[in-house]
Amino acid sequence: MKPLFIACLFAAYSACAQSSTKPAPVAHVTTYQPPTFADADRLKKLEAAFPIVEKLYRDRAEQHHYPGLAFGIVVDGKLVYSGGTGYTDVANKTAATPKSLFRIASMSKSVTTMAILKLRDEGKLRLDDPAELYIPELKTHKYLTADAPRLTIRNLMTHSAGFPEDNPWGDRQLADSDADLLALIKGGISNANAPAVAYEYSNLGFAMLGRIITVVSGKPYQQYITDAILKPLGMNDTQWEYTRVPASQLAHGYRWQEGQWLEEPLLHDGSYGAMGGLITSIEDFSKYVALHLAAWPPRNEADNGPVKRSSVREMQQPWVFSGMAAQARNSAGQICPVTSGYGYGLGWSHSCTGRVSVGHSGGLPGFGSQWRILPDYGIGVIAYGNLTYAGLGSVNSAVLDTLVAIGKLQPRQLPVSSILAQRKAELVKLLPDWTNAEASGIFAENFFPDKSVALRRKTVQDLYAKAGKIQRVGELIPENQLRGHFLLEGEKANIDVFFTLTPENPALIQQLDFREVSR
Repeated sequence: MKPLFIACLFAAYSACAQSSTKPAPVAHVTTYQPPTFADADRLKKLEAAFPIVEKLYRDRAEQHHYPGLAFGIVVDGKLVYSGGTGYTDVANKTAATPKSLFRIASMSKSVTTMAILKLRDEGKLRLDDPAELYIPELKTHKYLTADAPRLTIRNLMTHSAGFPEDNPWGDRQLADSDADLLALIKGGISNANAPAVAYEYSNLGFAMLGRIITVVSGKPYQQYITDAILKPLGMNDTQWEYTRVPASQLAHGYRWQEGQWLEEPLLHDGSYGAMGGLITSIEDFSKYVALHLAAWPPRNEADNGPVKRSSVREMQQPWVFSGMAAQARNSAGQICPVTSGYGYGLGWSHSCTGRVSVGHSGGLPGFGSQWRILPDYGIGVIAYGNLTYAGLGSVNSAVLDTLVAIGKLQPRQLPVSSILAQRKAELVKLLPDWTNAEASGIFAENFFPDKSVALRRKTVQDLYAKAGKIQRVGELIPENQLRGHFLLEGEKANIDVFFTLTPENPALIQQLDFREVSR
């Protein structure tokens, strides 16, 4: 059975009115406090890891015969460390540096989907519009089954349009013209699945997104993306066509064959560039990575990016399930299962440790690349190699693990909301005897019908007897604005107190659990 869609939780949000009117600001809670990093010295601690990181990249390049490699580390929105090894032009021995311009292949895909979201936010399209509204040639597309839904823009963005996986065929289409793309569509496309039921990586689908951007914006998708995203971010050296890159900065691509590097012909820009044509440096792309990191956490401060923070976060959500690696191993060789999904031009994964990572790899004849961020930790890494399908995922994973371990990094900590703090204080006063609990006004209407005050009193009194005198009430650890837990620290044992509040305003306690925990 093919992997099924994760429910599109954000579907209602993603549809917008067909209007160019700027939407009014949403009403919001002005007292909300976003999570923050508790360690003010996190960057200084990370510096101890930088020489180790550089060695990891150099060893990878040497062991796998990369002619050249460039890398960068982004922390809290800044490129804090970068470097290079080897050559971008073997014949001329041009050194690879963070300023070298590499073709980053499918790392380009999220830039394309970001442009789609910008057009969506401007009211110029809807993600659930049938793609044929913008590419009329799709109106004659023959679907796999009679009950298939018409493929949508969202399907194209999430590799779920029903087209077959097309690596490495798609890589060789990079320079095709718009006429070539439209002729292919008009001539008929073979299906692997019906739309909206399975993840199947499709470069063709992203070429179609490029076409949609061109039609909707009224300018070539390359120009729209450059004007609307790249230039506002200061990515001034980034190009689509390699002939526009200064020779001293251009990375040539190579294949390792029979003990030597063979140069791969560089492909010109064309209709498939939306799936993998971007040419950029570590220094330039770090600004794009910083934009993705800056989308977190949700907050009230001014939103000044070229694309709304909420839309960037939306890109990073797992819209389709793409796999489960039950025997996956972390960089230390330990088994750590990983669940994978795909957002809008971005891969998403959730490890056995609860760590979420977001990013994308890229591969074309002559090139391999990857970028990855840990949104909750505020860090990201970028690496390029000029070898055909150079794999950089494992080394980037090792680099991130190294940074987290040596820097002793922790995710942002969420401050306790005022209502959680209030309910905790009110609750503690009632324990352990629950005197006048039913008249306290802090419990929801379901609370005592679910379990009587007499049973709750007995449960707590029994735990207090095991714990002994309560010596300290621990700090409340919030899970979100309306849920959290804290410890009652006793002479003999501790008691964990977990509670969650209702959606009412003011929110009331709807669930309350006590359990003994080892010290």
